[in-house]
Amino acid sequence: MRKKAILLLFISICVLIVAGCSSSASKDDNTIVVGIDDKFAPMGFRDEQNEIVGFDIDYARAAAEKMGKEITFQPIDWSSKESELNSGRIDMIWNGYTITDERKEKVLFTKPYLENSQVAITLADSPITKLDELDGKNVGLQALSSAADALAASPLKDKVKASEFKDNVLALTDLKTKRLDAVIIDEVVARYYMSKEEGTFKLLDESLAPEQYGIGIKKGNEELLNQLQKALDELNADGTAAKISTQWLGEDKVLK
Repeated sequence: MRKKAILLLFISICVLIVAGCSSSASKDDNTIVVGIDDKFAPMGFRDEQNEIVGFDIDYARAAAEKMGKEITFQPIDWSSKESELNSGRIDMIWNGYTITDERKEKVLFTKPYLENSQVAITLADSPITKLDELDGKNVGLQALSSAADALAASPLKDKVKASEFKDNVLALTDLKTKRLDAVIIDEVVARYYMSKEEGTFKLLDESLAPEQYGIGIKKGNEELLNQLQKALDELNADGTAAKISTQWLGEDKVLK
């Protein structure tokens, strides 16, 4: 009798677990988890109230609404972004994610939605004005970012003393304290900080590399990719994308 009771209890627990998993899976099917770097202003970052805001945040929310999906934003270690995606912990990489041939081998990309370039930013009073004047200087950049790729592909690769940082905020902090002579960074990010801290920074004349942003989806998930691209196309057509861009970037910069 006791064995029978234990067996019935075991079966009941299994049923509850399966039911719980089914409920969770059903919920997850309607929820998109977006992986972001929450220190990447103005694309995705935390405001003074610690709320996650930015161009990509509003753009993602609008796209999710078009898709009839709920959306959550998951701050991740940007150096592990593809691993987070392929493990299933996130559904999309969407936060100033540069399209490169190397990344195309790891993820599916939407069509490009924004033009960008990698630039060098220095303090406003720095005597440095050109890229070649960085020879022998201390330069900072975000680890495993497109800034690192741009430096590796440039003539400056073996000429500068490069230091990698977890995020751009830390690199810019070292620049302001003059532990660095320059930071290689996305132009859209550089211009944002220049507008927020007027008179602190300046851009060097040339850029290192032009690039485009896209949204990364796990390989094999063409269905989600197509749903997202359809939503993005609709946001372009109805003017929503232009409105979001104007709010965060000062003008409509979204690629059509």
